[in-house]
Amino acid sequence: MTHKVDVSDGYGLGSLKDGKPPDATDNANYFCEYAFLYHQMDMLEDAHRTGAYFNAITWNPASFKDKVVLDVGAGTCILSIFAAKAGAKEVFAVEATDMAIRGRKIVEAQGMGHIIKVLQGTVETVTLPSKVDVIISEWMGYLLLRESMLDSVLIARDRFLKPGGALFPSHATLYLAPVGAAKACREKQQSFDGERQHWEDFNGTMRKWYGTDFACMRDEFLEEQRKYYLQTGMFVNLSPKQLVGDGSPLLRLDLLTATLEDLKGADKPCTCSMRISKDTQIEGFVGYFDVDFSGSKENPAKEEVQLTTAPTTETATHWGQQLFGFYPPLQARSGDTLKGTIWIKRQKKNHRLLHLEASFELGQSGQVRDKREDSWFVD
Repeated sequence: MTHKVDVSDGYGLGSLKDGKPPDATDNANYFCEYAFLYHQMDMLEDAHRTGAYFNAITWNPASFKDKVVLDVGAGTCILSIFAAKAGAKEVFAVEATDMAIRGRKIVEAQGMGHIIKVLQGTVETVTLPSKVDVIISEWMGYLLLRESMLDSVLIARDRFLKPGGALFPSHATLYLAPVGAAKACREKQQSFDGERQHWEDFNGTMRKWYGTDFACMRDEFLEEQRKYYLQTGMFVNLSPKQLVGDGSPLLRLDLLTATLEDLKGADKPCTCSMRISKDTQIEGFVGYFDVDFSGSKENPAKEEVQLTTAPTTETATHWGQQLFGFYPPLQARSGDTLKGTIWIKRQKKNHRLLHLEASFELGQSGQVRDKREDSWFVD
């Protein structure tokens, strides 16, 4: 492989490049954050996350022994190190940011430089000397798909994975669950109501002191505030008792067969049905995900591991859950079904952020008592 020195783009001055860097906009919006150790440490200190990957890899040495492995978005190279510990013959750790420089130091400090080759560049542009047996990656974002890093994993799969190869994780499922009393939703409503009064006070002052009436801007101001307070997902760590029904799968992905078009399918809605367990107000719904480490048919994991971000009374993950509010709340009865049809789209201003458009029906025995249509943003 030919290396070249590039000192013109601010992408790690003087460092060796193995592929192209992200474009400037994508770097500013996304990649640059991962070049900081504090952000990497935040993820590494999530014991549920890091422990699940450690177990999935080291408990399945047969899936890694003497195999060639690709680590997509390697960061500090922790997953590459796990793969080497499990017996991998060679590991290509691909990292787009200058964290690759630190990753090399970490790898060398473990005495694994002869196994792990750290490559700096996007996985879309690096060149590998061979196909690989296994792809490992921690690609999940809020609501599973935020950040769009799965795109890169699928591109790496199509470019580099041998027939019969495995991905760790191999499957992912996005769930929705109904939420009862939610302090965060009520606080958002109170903040929005406060902005209504703020506008009246503002416009009164403008008329009184400056003789200028801003009433023509009232609706646009409230639309801005509605989006900010009521139509933006909230990071939460809920407990199971705050749910008023079990989670229902909205989207299932097999990473061996999923396509980029599946991920971008704004014209194909996802559906789910959530059963309500008691008479209650439904103040919102929450999204969370599981990923499974099952390997492939030809290279199955003998010890399957699951990483879940579901509401729990145990240690929470750094992903938490995403909460979306109903304003006003829905009035539900025990035995009701909340049926949702959701379009998961990418925001036009930044394809790594999400926009949900949804319609819900609440009722039972074929009788619909309430309908809602709304949209939310995952920024």
